[in-house]
Amino acid sequence: MVIKAIETKKIKINLYGSFTVAFGTFNSVENVLVKITTDEGIIGFGEAAPTGPVTGETAAGVIAVLDLLRPGLVGKNPLALDEIHALMDGAFHENPSAKCAIDLACYDIIGKVMGKPVYQVLGGGNGLVWNDVTIGIAEPEEMAREAKHYAQDLGVRIIKVKAGLDPSADIQALTLIRRAVGDKVRLRVDANQGYTPATAAGALEPFASLGVEAVEQCLPGWDIDGTALLRAKARGIGIMLDESIHSPRDAARSCKAGAADMINIKLMKCGGLYPGIQINAIAEAFGVTCMAGCMIETRLALTAALSLVAARHNITDADCDSFLFFDEAQAGVTGGFTVEGDQFRLSEKAGFGVEVDF
Repeated sequence: MVIKAIETKKIKINLYGSFTVAFGTFNSVENVLVKITTDEGIIGFGEAAPTGPVTGETAAGVIAVLDLLRPGLVGKNPLALDEIHALMDGAFHENPSAKCAIDLACYDIIGKVMGKPVYQVLGGGNGLVWNDVTIGIAEPEEMAREAKHYAQDLGVRIIKVKAGLDPSADIQALTLIRRAVGDKVRLRVDANQGYTPATAAGALEPFASLGVEAVEQCLPGWDIDGTALLRAKARGIGIMLDESIHSPRDAARSCKAGAADMINIKLMKCGGLYPGIQINAIAEAFGVTCMAGCMIETRLALTAALSLVAARHNITDADCDSFLFFDEAQAGVTGGFTVEGDQFRLSEKAGFGVEVDF
């Protein structure tokens, strides 16, 4: 079996409203869907969700990279993932979401060849994943109302709260959120690189007193030493890394420095499931647990991330809720998983089990 054709399709996703994090506000995104067809007629779908502040990519850039990769990939065996990643890494530095799109399409093909869902291809036995819900930065009272809705009306048991612009407002928001959702809901904070060492140190104790279990990416992605010092001083609260971890090498360096209790694996940052599995293995060897997160993605890429969670016991958490932020009809991707409250059940269909309007 060999790759016969690689096609791309750019899609624009308009969000229901503004979604604010420490490095910017998003009203819409442009993603790229990929369709790989083999000489045996098997089709695999992948997705790139380029995010400039994190991956340094645009949708146009992703398509340009894939156009340049196409001549080298056509004729390759889609099951030979090591060879395919070596070819992509040799041709381009970084460009992780473009590589992710190819990686996911190949895994979709592998699942279809085996007649198994990807989570089982990866070694998972149970396709049930417990997922959190994310709240963007807004007025503290508005954030508390949103958290109460998720907890009381939808039964969500883990809420991730975006922060990083104003530590005092962040503490106020978390205080109101805790009051609104009660003591049984688990809370996490994601600062998206917005704090300095001083502001982060000042926020950790109030967060811990409110029962926040972990704070994600307090400092700029490059500041591993500063994060290690912050973690050494933290009491009663975990330190998670996200934007610091783009590759297995990043994971090894951060774990060796003692900078993380947990790592957020995002397929768009690292280049797909293949390197994501490597990141988790490195973290596990250091006693560091992982979470699988997402950018603004369709059910295609989200199913891939959830499949990784279902397949690895060291990946203890999932933050794959971005499909809630937009009308899915505009993306043209359905299936992959079903949702009941905060529990996601992966499809038992071969591959990712998604239908793509391509």
